[in-house]
Amino acid sequence: MDWSPFEGKRVLITGGLGFIGSNLAHALAGRCAELTLVDSLIPQYGGNLFNISGIEDKVRVNIADVRDSSSMDHLVQGQDFIFNLAGQVSHIDSMLDPFTDLEYNCRSHLSVLEACRKHNPEAKVLYAGTRGQYGKIERLPVDEDHPERPMDINGIHKMAGERYHLLYHRVHGLRTCSLRLTNTYGPRHYMRTSRQGVLSWFIRLALEGREIRLFGGGRQQRDFNYVEDVVEAFLMAAASPDADGQAFNIGSGRATTLREAADLAVRVAGAGRVTEAEFPDDKKKIEIGNYCADTRRAERAFGWRPKTPLEDGVRRTVEFFRAHWRHYWSE
Repeated sequence: MDWSPFEGKRVLITGGLGFIGSNLAHALAGRCAELTLVDSLIPQYGGNLFNISGIEDKVRVNIADVRDSSSMDHLVQGQDFIFNLAGQVSHIDSMLDPFTDLEYNCRSHLSVLEACRKHNPEAKVLYAGTRGQYGKIERLPVDEDHPERPMDINGIHKMAGERYHLLYHRVHGLRTCSLRLTNTYGPRHYMRTSRQGVLSWFIRLALEGREIRLFGGGRQQRDFNYVEDVVEAFLMAAASPDADGQAFNIGSGRATTLREAADLAVRVAGAGRVTEAEFPDDKKKIEIGNYCADTRRAERAFGWRPKTPLEDGVRRTVEFFRAHWRHYWSE
């Protein structure tokens, strides 16, 4: 990884105390002139002060809501890179409370983009999209030209957030880019509920020696992406002018069934067990089917390729949460 594009630069991360944001902060800490993390610390959205343990003296933390235009107008000024990662990621929660999802996955991003348009049009802005934008999958692997027909409110709003970013590039000349992420897992993930990451939840259940219940026999295929690979993708896209104004799939490029993932979590953790159950209606209605990402566009544009084999990533994740679980799910 070439760190020179970030040396002497100012970097802002929205959602900076959350899962991907904090891992990005650990990668950048000490490598840029100034690193600012913005997070509202809304309960159940993933923000956790322990996520910056060890780098507290290398970052500035601003507890603020990205929907607050006056705060963002101030915070974006002078920033060279803005990683716009704040948002609500639960598909089920978006169906239960669509207006809250609208606030945090649409209005919040317009707030950031408008602040940049008015006060810092030179900044490079990176957005975290999702494979949920595609909806029901027609062909595998999924490239960026696959139709986007989201199956839930979260997917619709995330698609809108991406379109806002790309529109601001076309119309206002902002240097924006979207990375469509899929099933990211790893250290510092939100672990209190199952709604923000299936593999991370499997790992918690296994570490606690509990039952992992698979719906539909666990035959559904997913593309699991280790967080360090995702962080590298954001950094490489940020540094590349060839990424401006485009959207890219970021994934491992390998399809893994949920059964395989659950069995792996149990084997690596040395505990837990896997069982099967009927599909609940609320989950069955928004099930997208099998998914595997085609990431060749990212490789062509800025040279990114996934590096971490699934078993290695799961092992590192198990080791992290075995050591620090009290900070993630202890009451």
